[in-house]
Amino acid sequence: MGASTTKKVVIDRFDRAQVKGFVNPQAMTCPTGVELLSLDGQVTIVPYEQIKVLSFVRDWEGKIVLGERREFLARPKTAGLWVELIFRDGDRLEGVVPSNLLLLDSAGYSVAPPETAGNAQRLFVPRQALRAVNVLGVVGAKKARPPRRESAQISLFPAE
Repeated sequence: MGASTTKKVVIDRFDRAQVKGFVNPQAMTCPTGVELLSLDGQVTIVPYEQIKVLSFVRDWEGKIVLGERREFLARPKTAGLWVELIFRDGDRLEGVVPSNLLLLDSAGYSVAPPETAGNAQRLFVPRQALRAVNVLGVVGAKKARPPRRESAQISLFPAE
């Protein structure tokens, strides 16, 4: 791992085990897995096929994303694609992925979770962990208002 910033993560694996550590978000993906700096200082690569969800967390002791609300209560406000992730084991999770296709990673998806005030701030879900990804809606930014038209009303007094 380089000397750049690292973030706290919790990796939820398909065998229900959790791995806690740090990752560099810009360089965490390798061809075979995710590079993780464990709490005891060992750099390991966790294979994609073992990872269910990698959560960027505020606190390691807080709730995990799979223990929080898994769907939006109403239409999300964040701009992007509102998706439903269906995992290999049948679990489901809703989230918002960026609508900018240049931000898509070949290794997986970066997802904003439905519980924005929860412990998980952002998620990374490997493609190998998913059976399907369904688009539920497109949430766009506010539309720009058209320019105001010139008023058809005549003025009583000339402008000076």
